[in-house]
Amino acid sequence: MRNLKAGIYIKSSTALIGSFFENTTILLVQHNEAGSLGFVTNKSFEKSLHELIEFNHVKPFPLMDGGPVDRDHLFVLHKRPDLIDGGEQIPNDLYLGGNMEQVIQAINTMGANKQEIQLFIGYCGWDAGELEAEVEEGSWTFSN
Repeated sequence: MRNLKAGIYIKSSTALIGSFFENTTILLVQHNEAGSLGFVTNKSFEKSLHELIEFNHVKPFPLMDGGPVDRDHLFVLHKRPDLIDGGEQIPNDLYLGGNMEQVIQAINTMGANKQEIQLFIGYCGWDAGELEAEVEEGSWTFSN
């Protein structure tokens, strides 16, 4: 089995049909002894950023349905550390998190586009050993 690590993509198998994870691809952004964290990268959220009350001053910008955990918060992945401070660098030249005011400014001024910034409602999380067990039982496959 390939090693699970930040920066890889996993794809749901037919074992997850009928669940939130049916036909999903997840980018793992953290994987360590405490567990794993990732975001669904192929499911759009039903609203755009500007349709959320607290962001009604922002230009229209797509939101992704990142996962079933903590759906009350926005999470950001970006490729623009030159515009957004405070992100944690992960593989694939991506940054997790960062100054949300700068994220909004980059969106409003067109300083960054949807290929450089992705916003997620919710995330996917696994406790230590859970994701490994799900891969072992065939719920997830490795994606390219």
